[in-house]
Amino acid sequence: MEVLYGLHPVEEALRARPEAVDHISIAREREGRRDPRLTRLLDTARSAGVRVASEPREQLARQARTEMHQGVVAFLRERRLLELEDLLAAPPDASGRRFFLALDGVEDPHNLGALLRSADGAGITGVLLPERRSAPLSAVVAKSSAGASEHVRIARVTNLTRALEQMKKHHIWIVGLDERGTPDYTDFDLRQDCCLVLGREGAGLHDLVKRTCDFLLRIPMAGSVSSLNVSVAGAVVMYEAMRQRRPGAVPALGESKPQRSRKGLGS
Repeated sequence: MEVLYGLHPVEEALRARPEAVDHISIAREREGRRDPRLTRLLDTARSAGVRVASEPREQLARQARTEMHQGVVAFLRERRLLELEDLLAAPPDASGRRFFLALDGVEDPHNLGALLRSADGAGITGVLLPERRSAPLSAVVAKSSAGASEHVRIARVTNLTRALEQMKKHHIWIVGLDERGTPDYTDFDLRQDCCLVLGREGAGLHDLVKRTCDFLLRIPMAGSVSSLNVSVAGAVVMYEAMRQRRPGAVPALGESKPQRSRKGLGS
């Protein structure tokens, strides 16, 4: 059983996949309190036919393995992740294009949760996670994503490099983020079908993944440190892509459009 905790993540799970929710436990100490959020969650559970049990708060802490459960713990049947083919078949955004996110070794569940939250907010088509060297989709990820992990299309792939090569065959540009890359992310045309690849915390992209990228972009830094946290960097680029794809958006100065005749680094 998958365990989720917190009002927002549990409510989002009820909305996104109620058939997967086995039951929900509520802290007895919360019963009788006037809490609109809890009332809304319970109404959603009843509408979905999900059983709700009352448990001591200490029991919920043992089940969630944290005191930060907000008095709500849900038990879900194992989530079935998508295949790469499912993501490639997903519909484009309002601009008629697709924008994917691939994570090359993001192992911190808080970073993964934050990235999924940004991906949902920026309208990302889908997210690729490798089977190895990746944080699992845990309760910590769900809590860090504020429930967004329940709504984002996520595919687990055995070999990330091979998956990126397959995306190239579907005319999708592979765009990595690297502090030594060029051009700046604001000077690149993100209105094309793209897949943004983000690397490990502190170490960046693996060499083979980096060589597979068609372009390596950088985020210019004006301070003393050389790069941003991976979840912040990902959010910056995803929202720049969303800005560029808005109807009537003004292109950034020097914004370059990829040319199909140009070979990528992995070609």
